[in-house]
Amino acid sequence: MQRIPNVTQLAAIGDDHLVGMYAYPARPDRPWIRVNFVTSIDGAATLDGRSGGLATPADKRVFHLLRDLADVVLVGAGTARAENYGAAHTDERLRIRLHHHGFGGHPDGAPPRIAVVTASAALDPTSRLFTDTGAHPLILTTADAPADRKKALTDAGAEIVEAGETACTADGIRTALSERGFRRVLCEGGPALFGDLIEAEAVDDLCLTVTPLLVGGTGRRIALSPNAMPTPMCCRHLLLADDGTMLTRWERAHPHG
Repeated sequence: MQRIPNVTQLAAIGDDHLVGMYAYPARPDRPWIRVNFVTSIDGAATLDGRSGGLATPADKRVFHLLRDLADVVLVGAGTARAENYGAAHTDERLRIRLHHHGFGGHPDGAPPRIAVVTASAALDPTSRLFTDTGAHPLILTTADAPADRKKALTDAGAEIVEAGETACTADGIRTALSERGFRRVLCEGGPALFGDLIEAEAVDDLCLTVTPLLVGGTGRRIALSPNAMPTPMCCRHLLLADDGTMLTRWERAHPHG
């Protein structure tokens, strides 16, 4: 039987300790896919159509740390549009220090790339994703996506990679990221992309924030897929903020550890 970690008060955790709790495995030899979501206590993944409406100060603290640790931020096109994604803006000095200690980050402090998954390449080349100052986005699309759309995104500064013929597959996504040296992957949704990764047994860990709200409504859950794929997970930590926000990290269970 799995031993559930004791609840730790977030206020008692210093920044360095928090880094250690969320650090990726040292020198991963393949893309380690971490998924980050926030949900209400009744299971809503959004409020008024955006996950940002559920964020609390504790969630934002961890959100920024997870980006500081990552090589790349992976996101579905629907989430990129709904949340008005731009380039990732991270703490340069912290990323250098994280890299020095082997936790993540970047040797020059450069921010993580944003990688957007869109089978149809249906993105607006004038949107903030392409106009925000920072690293140009990586667009993971398909061979079947319209050539004129792919050209428009290339002209807007994006790097286009075909990660499948008619759909962006988990293997295609992992190969594209691995070829670019991206080992520490942070997936920020949405639910369909998360569901696809679960089906492909590609999720290594989940950082889940439960915000102290009841939302009701018709908001979707954090993962959606045509087929169920039960995946045993181990709880690595449970942090409690003063406002009742719960921060958890779950790692995929392995037969021998």
